[in-house]
Amino acid sequence: MRFKPSALAVLFLLLTSLFSLPSFAENPPQNPAQSPRLGANANDPDEHADEQHAKIEKDMAKKANRERQVHLQQDTDNLVKLANELKQYVDKSNENTLSLDVVKKAEEIEKLAHSVKEKMKAN
Repeated sequence: MRFKPSALAVLFLLLTSLFSLPSFAENPPQNPAQSPRLGANANDPDEHADEQHAKIEKDMAKKANRERQVHLQQDTDNLVKLANELKQYVDKSNENTLSLDVVKKAEEIEKLAHSVKEKMKAN
Protein backbone atom coordinates (compact mmCIF):
# COMPACT_ATOMS: atom_id res chain seq x y z
CA MET A 1 0.00 0.00 0.00
CA ARG A 2 1.34 3.28 -1.09
CA PHE A 3 0.50 6.67 0.51
CA LYS A 4 0.74 10.03 -1.10
CA PRO A 5 3.11 12.44 0.65
CA SER A 6 0.23 14.79 1.50
CA ALA A 7 -1.74 11.97 3.12
CA LEU A 8 1.32 11.00 5.17
CA ALA A 9 1.70 14.62 6.29
CA VAL A 10 -1.96 14.78 7.41
CA LEU A 11 -1.65 11.46 9.24
CA PHE A 12 1.55 12.67 10.88
CA LEU A 13 -0.12 15.90 12.01
CA LEU A 14 -3.10 14.01 13.44
CA LEU A 15 -0.91 11.58 15.37
CA THR A 16 1.34 14.29 16.78
CA SER A 17 -1.63 16.37 17.85
CA LEU A 18 -3.17 13.37 19.62
CA PHE A 19 0.01 12.64 21.52
CA SER A 20 0.51 16.26 22.47
CA LEU A 21 -2.94 16.63 24.07
CA PRO A 22 -3.05 16.12 27.85
CA SER A 23 -4.32 12.75 28.82
CA PHE A 24 -7.44 12.52 30.97
CA ALA A 25 -5.93 9.58 32.78
CA GLU A 26 -2.97 11.68 33.83
CA ASN A 27 -5.07 14.66 34.94
CA PRO A 28 -8.43 13.44 36.23
CA PRO A 29 -11.10 16.12 36.66
CA GLN A 30 -11.12 17.61 40.12
CA ASN A 31 -13.88 16.78 42.54
CA PRO A 32 -15.86 19.93 43.45
CA ALA A 33 -15.03 19.33 47.10
CA GLN A 34 -11.33 19.28 46.24
CA SER A 35 -11.33 22.24 43.87
CA PRO A 36 -9.85 25.43 45.23
CA ARG A 37 -12.35 28.01 46.41
CA LEU A 38 -12.56 31.32 44.70
CA GLY A 39 -12.12 34.46 46.70
CA ALA A 40 -9.54 36.24 48.77
CA ASN A 41 -8.73 33.23 50.96
CA ALA A 42 -8.62 30.56 48.26
CA ASN A 43 -5.00 29.68 49.04
CA ASP A 44 -5.07 30.49 52.76
CA PRO A 45 -3.85 27.47 54.75
CA ASP A 46 -4.79 29.25 57.97
CA GLU A 47 -8.47 29.08 57.07
CA HIS A 48 -8.50 25.32 57.52
CA ALA A 49 -6.61 25.64 60.80
CA ASP A 50 -9.09 28.28 61.98
CA GLU A 51 -12.00 25.97 61.20
CA GLN A 52 -10.37 23.13 63.12
CA HIS A 53 -9.61 25.46 66.03
CA ALA A 54 -13.24 26.64 66.12
CA LYS A 55 -14.46 23.03 66.10
CA ILE A 56 -12.11 22.10 68.95
CA GLU A 57 -13.27 25.11 70.96
CA LYS A 58 -16.91 24.17 70.37
CA ASP A 59 -16.26 20.58 71.47
CA MET A 60 -14.44 21.79 74.58
CA ALA A 61 -17.32 24.12 75.44
CA LYS A 62 -19.80 21.26 75.09
CA LYS A 63 -17.66 19.06 77.34
CA ALA A 64 -17.35 21.84 79.92
CA ASN A 65 -21.12 22.34 79.90
CA ARG A 66 -21.72 18.62 80.41
CA GLU A 67 -19.27 18.58 83.33
CA ARG A 68 -20.85 21.72 84.79
CA GLN A 69 -24.28 20.09 84.56
CA VAL A 70 -23.01 16.97 86.36
CA HIS A 71 -21.52 19.12 89.13
CA LEU A 72 -24.75 21.11 89.42
CA GLN A 73 -26.74 17.91 89.82
CA GLN A 74 -24.34 16.63 92.48
CA ASP A 75 -24.40 19.96 94.34
CA THR A 76 -28.19 20.20 94.28
CA ASP A 77 -28.46 16.62 95.53
CA ASN A 78 -26.10 17.60 98.34
CA LEU A 79 -28.22 20.71 99.04
CA VAL A 80 -31.33 18.56 99.41
CA LYS A 81 -29.45 16.23 101.77
CA LEU A 82 -28.14 19.14 103.86
CA ALA A 83 -31.57 20.77 103.96
CA ASN A 84 -33.10 17.53 105.24
CA GLU A 85 -30.38 17.27 107.90
CA LEU A 86 -31.02 20.88 108.91
CA LYS A 87 -34.74 20.14 109.19
CA GLN A 88 -34.00 17.13 111.42
CA TYR A 89 -31.77 19.28 113.68
CA VAL A 90 -34.42 21.98 113.91
CA ASP A 91 -37.15 19.38 114.63
CA LYS A 92 -35.04 18.02 117.55
CA SER A 93 -34.47 21.44 119.06
CA ASN A 94 -36.99 23.60 120.87
CA GLU A 95 -37.56 27.33 121.14
CA ASN A 96 -35.07 27.62 124.03
CA THR A 97 -32.15 25.79 122.48
CA LEU A 98 -30.40 26.53 119.22
CA SER A 99 -27.82 23.91 118.44
CA LEU A 100 -24.43 24.90 117.10
CA ASP A 101 -24.91 22.11 114.54
CA VAL A 102 -27.95 23.95 113.17
CA VAL A 103 -25.93 27.13 112.60
CA LYS A 104 -23.04 25.22 110.98
CA LYS A 105 -25.43 23.28 108.74
CA ALA A 106 -27.15 26.51 107.67
CA GLU A 107 -23.77 28.09 106.80
CA GLU A 108 -22.79 24.99 104.81
CA ILE A 109 -26.08 25.18 102.90
CA GLU A 110 -25.54 28.89 102.26
CA LYS A 111 -22.05 28.34 100.81
CA LEU A 112 -23.19 25.47 98.63
CA ALA A 113 -26.25 27.40 97.42
CA HIS A 114 -24.01 30.35 96.50
CA SER A 115 -21.68 27.99 94.61
CA VAL A 116 -24.63 26.48 92.69
CA LYS A 117 -25.89 29.96 91.83
CA GLU A 118 -22.47 31.00 90.47
CA LYS A 119 -22.19 27.82 88.39
CA MET A 120 -25.62 28.50 86.91
CA LYS A 121 -24.60 32.04 86.00
CA ALA A 122 -21.45 30.74 84.27
CA ASN A 123 -23.65 29.38 81.50
